[in-house]
Amino acid sequence: MVDSVNNEFSKQIDRVGTCTVTVFTRHGCHLCHVAVEVLETMQTDLDFKIEKIYIDGDEKLEKLYGEQIPVIQIDGEHHDYWRVDPERFKSSLEKHRQRQ
Repeated sequence: MVDSVNNEFSKQIDRVGTCTVTVFTRHGCHLCHVAVEVLETMQTDLDFKIEKIYIDGDEKLEKLYGEQIPVIQIDGEHHDYWRVDPERFKSSLEKHRQRQ
């Protein structure tokens, strides 16, 4: 019984820690670089992965995001664009995890 409780708890922790934060970016984008740096400072404490997707040359993504980059998503859900506010990001990540 204890083992099954521990296994279930372990699965919940794994699920919570597997968020992927996607940054839609362009090569040479200063705001994008700063946004990724801010996210990297929080990555260890908040336990998430960072994925960068370059929109350069992708007509669909360029049309979708254009000049709003960087665009930040948490597990595919829109979070914000242009800048990362650490407190707002942390709050959004926590809310996202509670919905899971």
